[in-house]
Amino acid sequence: MATAESLTGGLVCAALTTVAGSSKTVRGGVVSYATDLKADLLGVDPDRLHEVGPVDAQVAEEMALGAARLLGADVGLATTGVAGPGPADGMPAGTVFVAAAGPWPGGVKSRRLALSGDRDEVRRASVDAVLDLLDELLRG
Repeated sequence: MATAESLTGGLVCAALTTVAGSSKTVRGGVVSYATDLKADLLGVDPDRLHEVGPVDAQVAEEMALGAARLLGADVGLATTGVAGPGPADGMPAGTVFVAAAGPWPGGVKSRRLALSGDRDEVRRASVDAVLDLLDELLRG
């Protein structure tokens, strides 16, 4: 398992590694807070980033795929969005996309979230959402 995180800044990987024995399944994570790193490290389409910005379902999906590829994992998780307090990249605070790439039908799935709360609450809810998505996909 590998993570690619923007607004959560490593919180997803941190949550995964709180579990004893996680070193057997967690390969690592990439915090790609800067937009150029999404393209340069994770292989997100730079034209897409230029056209729509980093807060986008396809960007989240490409981040998840890129994390799995880059870190040699079967599963990649990604978060991208606006934690707040104000808008960014033309999106209101609380707009978040989470994605999971793995060996399930379709290979990659994303979810758009419209979260409320302060910055910390949006970030925590984003972690919960991507882990919930993973749980759903693993259960089939």
